[in-house]
Amino acid sequence: MTKQDRAVRTRLALIRSAAAQFEAHGYVRAGLARISAGAGVSSGALHFHFADKAAVAEAVEAAAARALREAAVRGHGGDGCALQRLVDVTHHVARLLCADVVVRAGLRLNVEGAVGRVRDLRREWRECVQGLLAEAERRGELAAGVTPQRTSAVVLAATTGIEVLAREDHEWLARPSLTDLWQMLLPCLAAPRLAGAVNPAGSGPAGGQPAGDQPAGDHPVGRRPTGGQPAGGQPAGGQSAGGQPVGSDPSARGPVARDGQVEAGRAGLALR
Repeated sequence: MTKQDRAVRTRLALIRSAAAQFEAHGYVRAGLARISAGAGVSSGALHFHFADKAAVAEAVEAAAARALREAAVRGHGGDGCALQRLVDVTHHVARLLCADVVVRAGLRLNVEGAVGRVRDLRREWRECVQGLLAEAERRGELAAGVTPQRTSAVVLAATTGIEVLAREDHEWLARPSLTDLWQMLLPCLAAPRLAGAVNPAGSGPAGGQPAGDQPAGDHPVGRRPTGGQPAGGQPAGGQSAGGQPVGSDPSARGPVARDGQVEAGRAGLALR
C-alpha cells in the first residue's frame, strides 16, 4: 500500500468515526479524541487531515451530500416510468440512511446547520422530487387534476417526517414503511393506465444497504456504485422465488391495483 493510499484510508476512517460520534453525541459533545480513537489513529494524524472539528464535520456532510446526490441522479437517469423512479429513489435514500452512519450524520449536521450551511440538502431533495413529478406530468403519468406542486408537498412532508422519526427508531426506514406510504399515494397520483404498473415496494435492490454500494465515507468522489439484485431478492422479470408474479399475493406488497386501496387512498389524501 502506497503512502497516498494509507492517507486516503486514514481520512475515510476518520470521517466514519466522526459520523458515529456526531450521530451518538451531537456536534457540540463529539470530541476529537474520541474521533481519532474510533479511527484507530493518533490526534496528530487527525490534525494532519483536518484543522479542527468543523472541518471534520464538513467532510462528513460533504460525503453524505455526494451519496444523496448520486441517488437523485439515479432517479433522473433512464427512460422508464418517472413515477416508478420516484418510488425507487425514496427507497434508495431510505436504504442509504439505514445502512450508512455517514449519510445519517451528514444530513443531520446539514439540517441543524452545525458547521455553517454551504449546501441545503433538503432543498436538493425537494428539487429532485419536483423534477421527477414534473417529468411524470409531461409523460401523462399523473391522474387528472393531480399537479406536481401539490403532490410534491405531500411526498416531501412524508419522506422528511420518516427521516426525522428514524433518528430514534430505524424501523421507520424499513422497506414496509415506505411501501405502505406509496400504497396509499399511488392510487391518488397515477393515471388509470398505470394502475398496477408502479410497484410501491420499489423496483431496485432491497436489503439493509444498496447492493454494490459502499458506505458514503468509503469511496472517492466520482466512483460509481454498480447494480445489484432485483427488489426483494427476487429473480429478474418481476417474479417471486416461487415463480408467481410480484403482487399476486397481497402480502407481497406488489403493484397497486385493488379498488379498495384506491378508494382508501382517495379518502385519506386530498391531492386533487
